Amino acid sequence: PAGASSVFGDSGASKTGQFKLLKIDLKTDQVVRIYEFDDLPKDKSGLNDLVVDTDKDLAYLSDPGLSAVVVLDLKSGKSRIVLEKDQSTISQPNFVLKLDDIDVVDDKGKPFNSNVNGIALTKDNKYFYFRAINQTKLYRIATEYLVDEKLSKEELSKKVEMVAETGVCHGMIADKNGNIYLSSSPDYAIKYVSPDGKLHTLVTDKRLSWPDSFGIGTDGFLYLSCSQLNRLPKYNNGKDRTAYPYRVYKVKLP
Repeated sequence: PAGASSVFGDSGASKTGQFKLLKIDLKTDQVVRIYEFDDLPKDKSGLNDLVVDTDKDLAYLSDPGLSAVVVLDLKSGKSRIVLEKDQSTISQPNFVLKLDDIDVVDDKGKPFNSNVNGIALTKDNKYFYFRAINQTKLYRIATEYLVDEKLSKEELSKKVEMVAETGVCHGMIADKNGNIYLSSSPDYAIKYVSPDGKLHTLVTDKRLSWPDSFGIGTDGFLYLSCSQLNRLPKYNNGKDRTAYPYRVYKVKLP
């Protein structure tokens, strides 16, 4: 849909584009449900990360295009837009990313910008963590409030908690112990916020350029990819600074 709401470019077809979320049965490898988000404004919306609340049969998605969180009812297929343009979901004005000692500004002079992007859901489904890329704070809200349709926009906003100052972050995930792992791109690091709200460094490595797409295995490792988005030609005067091939890394959890 709308290219203007994409973190990857300005091209897009808001009239003919389509969102699609697939539910796949891993026992049969068959697609059993398709969600198309017909109730979202395709000219503005830009769905990004996804977590599933198995207790409530809901999915929560970040939408940097709308500066909002989308709550999807997995039974009915209907979605709601919440926390739209809230202080917790918007990027900080004039916040320019600086990675590899270079401002992330494209060939048209436009700085990279993304509103609410990285998200995580605790394993008990009680807390939803989220944040924009172009700011430094990590927020959370209890899911009991996030799904409460009776709360007004103002009442819901008051339920949001600022958890910690975490720097610039892209990927995010929660483990069974309540730790929230997140990238710290300027530092080439993976950090985590423990349940007591303290920030810790898990690993630092120069190969960790724009760490994203986190997953936790049953083997006690954190798995992640690095998009190196800031190294694309559009942000480097036409030069591709990407280190190929793209790799998946694993890091032992604490």
